[in-house]
Amino acid sequence: MSRIPNPLRNPPSNLEIHSLFNSCKTLIHLKQLHAQIITHHNSPFQISALASLSALSSIPAFLVYAKTIFHHLSSPPPSLYNSLIRALCSGNTPFEALPLFHTMLQRGPKPDHMTYPFVVKACNESSMIGFGISVHTHVIKSGFECDSYVVSSLIRLYANGKDLGAAKQLFDVCSERDVASWNAMIDGYVKRGEMGNARMVFDRMVCRDVISWNTMINGYAIVGRIEESKKLFDEMPERSQVSWNSMLAGFVKCGNVEDAFGMFNEMPCRDVWSWNSMLACYVQCGKPNEALALFDQMQDAGEKPTEATVVSLLSACAHLGALDKGLYLHTYINDNKIEVNSIVRTALVDMYVKCGNISLATQVFSAMKWKDVLAWNTMIAGMAMHGHVKEAQQLFKEMKEAGVRPNDITFVAMLSACSHAGMVDEGRKLLDSMSSSYGIEPKVEHYGCVIDLLARAGLLEEAVELIERMPMEPNPNALGALLGGCRIHGNFELGEMVGKRLINLQPCHSGRYILLSNIYAAAKKWDDARKVRNLMKVNGISKVPGVSVIELKGMLHQFVSGDRSHPESNKIYEKLNEIYTRLKSLTGYSADTGHVIVDVEEEDKEHALAVHSEKLAIAYGLLHLDPKEAIRIVKNLRVCRDCHHVTKLISKVYGREIIVRDRNRFHHFKDGECSCLDFW
Repeated sequence: MSRIPNPLRNPPSNLEIHSLFNSCKTLIHLKQLHAQIITHHNSPFQISALASLSALSSIPAFLVYAKTIFHHLSSPPPSLYNSLIRALCSGNTPFEALPLFHTMLQRGPKPDHMTYPFVVKACNESSMIGFGISVHTHVIKSGFECDSYVVSSLIRLYANGKDLGAAKQLFDVCSERDVASWNAMIDGYVKRGEMGNARMVFDRMVCRDVISWNTMINGYAIVGRIEESKKLFDEMPERSQVSWNSMLAGFVKCGNVEDAFGMFNEMPCRDVWSWNSMLACYVQCGKPNEALALFDQMQDAGEKPTEATVVSLLSACAHLGALDKGLYLHTYINDNKIEVNSIVRTALVDMYVKCGNISLATQVFSAMKWKDVLAWNTMIAGMAMHGHVKEAQQLFKEMKEAGVRPNDITFVAMLSACSHAGMVDEGRKLLDSMSSSYGIEPKVEHYGCVIDLLARAGLLEEAVELIERMPMEPNPNALGALLGGCRIHGNFELGEMVGKRLINLQPCHSGRYILLSNIYAAAKKWDDARKVRNLMKVNGISKVPGVSVIELKGMLHQFVSGDRSHPESNKIYEKLNEIYTRLKSLTGYSADTGHVIVDVEEEDKEHALAVHSEKLAIAYGLLHLDPKEAIRIVKNLRVCRDCHHVTKLISKVYGREIIVRDRNRFHHFKDGECSCLDFW
């Protein structure tokens, strides 16, 4: 068994205790030192000194041991109280400092100027503003109302409690304002978004420190005034790591990827916060591949990932539908002992859901000991996306039984589940119950889900009536749902009216033009279809190309319609020809050209459909994946009718499971059937 070096032979001085304490690396070492102090000179004063050092150690077990020593002392000195209060208010359980302060008041040792700042901080961290106000009374009784550190902590308390008037009153009457008081006042205004008042205090400061500058930079970034933030950053006489990170966070918040990356590259040194900010920036701005590549650089730099790191990376995998990468990341989290808190677990659930593995998502969700509303919403939305409406309804019931109150996002998920399954009555009832049973007023998103449900079911008149009686104007998504229903059910007149309204609302949205053009084409109004296409060109709008991605052995392979850029292009097209030959001979397949939007020969229409991106991706999957492996495809657009039909036939003829995630939902193809029941 290891022992601490240089054991005590004589009664130890405080200096010796401090020196030996620094050698303690484990709880066993600490207990050995404690035993030696008792053996050589059982002084409560020296034992208290050891407990104080232990409380402020970065080793969690030492704080627990310090509390044990504290409870065995008959009269702990104020210094030990202060050390414990300071340690607790800086840790994960700041509220534990408050009963300790109460004990201090009852047992006799008077709080001093070192006690109050940390007690007030504990009140702040625990959101116990009322208790903090009572502490302010003790401050006045103890005569510390003019102590600059105590005052600055109280200013922060009142500012966090949204009582800036009281905070300013304290600031104004403080005769000896130090930089901490000034910074506390600036911080209070920044947290309320009052940047004008914050700037007035900042400009009045005679002596600013780096915290003053950082608070202002961060404040301007929070409210989106990035130019002023950058101006202050450039004027700083001295920059800390926090300064660079605050400026980087500002660019991230504004979604400015180029400037964020420029700032990231300019940083003289980077900490894990810097890496996490840049990762989050890439993910939030729809650049998941860049996020995964940056993680490789982060590992090369030797920076240890945190929970925030893996949450961003899991989101990147979810965006791409990259299951292999997601599985690797899950293993990486466990192997590197990264804390798996509720946020990480929820991100894992979301990743598995969006990568098409609902069973693994369910396993992770079921293993969660504590589930907050975000976790429940993620799992319910996942079931909805996969078309498992009964499971979504069961989860909704269990959520309420667990005492977790549904929020507006919960109802979006549940209404989406009803929409994907065509459950009209359930959707109507759910919308009506929101305000009457749950006290949640439906938003435009909730109405949009029901409009989508009604439109898909062919209840177009009822959908129009719902739009007319909504308490707010319909947004483009709600109108888009109605337009989609018009296309499905061939209502040319209503579709034309809604389509033109949508193009006026969103003249830069290519999908609105395409859908209206499809409606004209289905009605064989070729001239009108061409006019819409020409209007797109005049407005400089390009059609978003259909892109399908398949993952093989951790590598993502991307295809577009008619794509011949892949290195194995010849083999892919040979496989595709084989597929069509087998489908025609075994099932009598013929292409569904009814929604091809140009007036050309039938043979040309069939060719246009034959080389859609998901078909190329499926052919590639058949070439390389083991017959027992599911073929997983992610597409950025809605799957067309012909591709949906062909995929069902492939699943039957080739005996394969094919999972396709399109823009709206998942399609699980097996034995010639699809989980959507042809309702999508």
